[in-house]
Amino acid sequence: MSLFKQGRYSGYLRPISYLIDLSIINGLAIKYYFSEIDPVVYLGFMAIAWIVLSITSKFYEVYRYTKVVTILTLILRQAILFTLIVFAFFGFYPELDIEPFRVLKYVLISFSLIALMKITIYYLLQKYRADFGGNFRKTAIFGASKNALALENFFNTSPEYGYMHLKTFDLKNNKENLNTHFDYIKEQDVDEIYCSISELSNSQISAIVDFADNNLKILKFIPDNKEIYSKRLRYEYYDYIPILSLRNIPLEDSFNMIVKRVFDIAFSSLVIVFVLSWLTPVIALFIKLESRGPVFFKQSRNGFNYKEFDCYKFRSMTPNKDAHLHQATRGDQRVTRVGKFIRKTSIDELPQFFNVLFGDMSVVGPRPHMVSHTNMYAKKIDKFMVRHFVKPGITGLAQISGFRGEVESDKDIIGRVKYDIFYIENWSLLLDLKIVFQTFINAIKGEEKAY
Repeated sequence: MSLFKQGRYSGYLRPISYLIDLSIINGLAIKYYFSEIDPVVYLGFMAIAWIVLSITSKFYEVYRYTKVVTILTLILRQAILFTLIVFAFFGFYPELDIEPFRVLKYVLISFSLIALMKITIYYLLQKYRADFGGNFRKTAIFGASKNALALENFFNTSPEYGYMHLKTFDLKNNKENLNTHFDYIKEQDVDEIYCSISELSNSQISAIVDFADNNLKILKFIPDNKEIYSKRLRYEYYDYIPILSLRNIPLEDSFNMIVKRVFDIAFSSLVIVFVLSWLTPVIALFIKLESRGPVFFKQSRNGFNYKEFDCYKFRSMTPNKDAHLHQATRGDQRVTRVGKFIRKTSIDELPQFFNVLFGDMSVVGPRPHMVSHTNMYAKKIDKFMVRHFVKPGITGLAQISGFRGEVESDKDIIGRVKYDIFYIENWSLLLDLKIVFQTFINAIKGEEKAY
């Protein structure tokens, strides 16, 4: 992934900012100001304290449309809170007899450097967008209200913010239907759609919401009337233009992405080293003894942002040409005797921990479907594509809630999508741990649809 990534967000910017700031505050402390303290203790305490403080104060929630005065306010607030934390730390070590003036000088120098780095990166990004056209997002607006036209002007006259505005659809004076506009958005690969509420009917808003969800487009609203203010939406400001976001996805936050990725790497590594290292030869032997064919089964599935990847399993069926088209059904004759056991205990899914380690999947997330099934469900099941806003998982909330295995009716896939969307909008590490634990319990007890 490039540092200046075109798309919904630049995933490396926030982690890099964390590293720069932690390097400044810890480097100055250990090398110049508090050389007499135990560096391990100080580094450990300050790293945890800084991360917790930053999350609480939203110190790193700086976006392309954030004003410089907002950044300076965040820096000032962070400096005050950090000063209290440093004083609290030395309160546990009174024998060091650290003078208050030295602490204040340390904080002043540290935050001067942090502010310099933060503002420099901010302006370098703006220059990169304005001069080289990088790190941009394509936009389209539905409706031509006063605020919508102001937003269009903002996009066109402020290239430093990284928006490439393609078109504003005047629905009142345009006889073309929404489907024509949707085709244009897909053809031009628009990243973000903005809707002027006062210019659209309820049915048009509903159609645009469904289109955005089913085509992985970011959707935001321009609040031209007062009714929308009562809804639970997130406010943002582009210059002085209020914008409302429809869906908040916690895993779009870079810190949350890091937390989940660290968990995925740690968990998958433990399974690979302590389980798959000895279990794979055993399973391979039984698979080979019963039927000819490979030990592992590889199948193309759709993952994050709808990209295809190769999903791995222990082979549980006799080799057949329909394996990539049809799910296993109850009493399926293709399933071998060994296959019945490893499917019942979910052992066949364990090689997917390599997919997790390689970054194609996560331990927890919406289960990926075969490409042929994804194409089918995307056309007939509303909001099915929302599942692809995050990485697919080995297990998920839908699976522990009774929606695993064969899709016997539309009710099954609709229920699965409902739980997947809830997971995407309410992700937390605690929820992941709960799902992993429940999956383990279900595997021990056995599940009706594990065939």
